[in-house]
Amino acid sequence: MKTELYRSVCPFDCPDTCGLLVEIRQGKVNKVMGDPEHPHTKGTLCPKMNQYEKTVYSPERLTQPLLRSGPKGSGSFKPISWEEALNIIVERWQQIIDEYTAEAILPYSYAGVMGMVQRNCGEAFFHRLGASRLKRTICATAKTSGWKLVMGETLPAHPAEVLQSDFIIMWGTNALATNIHMYNNIRQAKKQGAKVWLIDTYETPSAQIADKVLISKPGRDGALALGLMHIIARDNLVDKEFITAKIQGYEELATKVLPNYPPAKVSAITGVDPSVLEELAHQYAKAKAPFITLGTGLSRYGNGAMTVRSITCLPALVGAWAKPGGGLVVNAPTGKAFNNDIITRPDFMSKPTRVVNMNQLGSALTELSDPPVMALYVYHSNQAIVTPNQNKILKGLQRDDLFCVVHERFLTDTALYADLLLPATSSLEQPDLYRSYGQYVIQKTSAIISPIGEAKSNWEVFQLLAERLGFTEPYFKQTAEQLVDQVIDQATDWLKKVDLAALKQGQPVELPLPANYKTTYQTPSGKIEILNPADPEPLPGYCEPHSDNAPFHLVSSPSLYSLNSSFNERKDLVSKKKGVYLMINPLDAQAKNLSDNQHVVAFNQQGRAEFILQITPQVPQGVVVTEGLFWLRDALGERTVNALTSERLTDRGEASTLYDVKVDLEPFQPA
Repeated sequence: MKTELYRSVCPFDCPDTCGLLVEIRQGKVNKVMGDPEHPHTKGTLCPKMNQYEKTVYSPERLTQPLLRSGPKGSGSFKPISWEEALNIIVERWQQIIDEYTAEAILPYSYAGVMGMVQRNCGEAFFHRLGASRLKRTICATAKTSGWKLVMGETLPAHPAEVLQSDFIIMWGTNALATNIHMYNNIRQAKKQGAKVWLIDTYETPSAQIADKVLISKPGRDGALALGLMHIIARDNLVDKEFITAKIQGYEELATKVLPNYPPAKVSAITGVDPSVLEELAHQYAKAKAPFITLGTGLSRYGNGAMTVRSITCLPALVGAWAKPGGGLVVNAPTGKAFNNDIITRPDFMSKPTRVVNMNQLGSALTELSDPPVMALYVYHSNQAIVTPNQNKILKGLQRDDLFCVVHERFLTDTALYADLLLPATSSLEQPDLYRSYGQYVIQKTSAIISPIGEAKSNWEVFQLLAERLGFTEPYFKQTAEQLVDQVIDQATDWLKKVDLAALKQGQPVELPLPANYKTTYQTPSGKIEILNPADPEPLPGYCEPHSDNAPFHLVSSPSLYSLNSSFNERKDLVSKKKGVYLMINPLDAQAKNLSDNQHVVAFNQQGRAEFILQITPQVPQGVVVTEGLFWLRDALGERTVNALTSERLTDRGEASTLYDVKVDLEPFQPA
């Protein structure tokens, strides 16, 4: 039996962007493996992707267009043809445009697929249509904003730098679940003698690699960073030569800000013992090459951008950037290597249209007017599960007058509310171009197998709709492969430095970093801007996260076996999550008279969600933790954790505050 191997890329929302080898037998995927020649991922895959063929050939795949035949949310649909489906969409949209204008149509998408073409091509279509625009800020825009206030457009450290480090802080990152190759690098560095600290809100599975675990109160990481810098400055552990040459504003920080954060005060804010603060500050400052890998969850509080801004100042004080193996990893800005406008075509907008923040979709669907949202087009997203304010979103999706089209691979919770359901391809059935936000490798992929059933890619559907709507632009006439090649052919200066022929052939290639990239700062001053004179708040500081009166901070942490809403179609992976658990400290459980494995309800002013209680000392007092998002079919009740989250936004970047949540608990009482 003939076996062929093809290269591909993991399409999901993860910083690793793993290289794949796909084994094909008789036109079908037999096995999906890691590509050992990938410069970063080196042949290792996470538990979610090790059997990706189970997702591709899942019996739950949608294979033909479906028209709703029962009440919204009931899951009652009947098969129709693509011709009928496209005609229904165009007819309804034209009616809505005639009555309300095209801004009554809202696209909703995010990161169900991370390929540049399939993820972003819808923006060009909706720009041309004149629809409302979606501000896609649910994830990391506050984190990016905090970094840029200090470092501007400077490139963060290459993840392989950690292999040369002797002191590593994993700060707010459950790398075992969300960044496994960084975790592997840290494990290697530890074998070479590096000390590893974990800073988080509870003892995550990644704590097993740490020499020391520091648990801080949720949303207080900014105060922790300022407290560490206070000690470093107080004890004269700063790198004076680096500060003089490379930093703008250290004196202002040292005289105006840091005196306000002595260990006793920071201990009161964070819950961290002063002696631990002293130990960490001294070990970090005295290390030969201190390295921080920074997660994103800590930026999902009302103070998220300022938190990241304060942490970003730490490496500067000790000159970590000038040391091989030192520095800080945030999201890698590999998007700068491409002209994304070739895909998104902002020039197709005849005028700027209304912008809706994706974190406030519930309010948009239920309260927005002039015009109201009358049509929703959802692709590669499951907002009924992943977006804040679940109760309001489901209320909006239930509107009889809302025309909702969902383009999906599976019957997700959002798809249940569709008027029209379109079958989508998997990443192995469509061509694309991938970049990473956790490392610097880029890669082109091809369609390896034929589409399952009648599934079509995002690009194909937008082409068909464009044709029916009379769009004549040549953009909509090209294939996805041609669009990928156009992006490569119109290479930026950075992209021109790679082997473009190898890239076009599907090989993983790494964007090169300048030899002095860690000591050349892309800021207005050319220095690290601890003092940013262009900002209304010129110096970093600390502000409290949002505070409600409920007694417990709720942390919604990633799972090892799902990624946001993805992989919940795999019953084998859902079973490994072992249920919808809420972890609580033994003393808190005792105070509330709650027992292990008890069915409980977490509640606040936003809503209610049911969990099975898991009592564990891994969670500190005052905090409750749930790991992984579940579809409603696997939930205990009618809602999941995002029934408890709000539409409030971060201080900068208009990002979600998904972690800035407080709840109370009570025993579940059957109706």
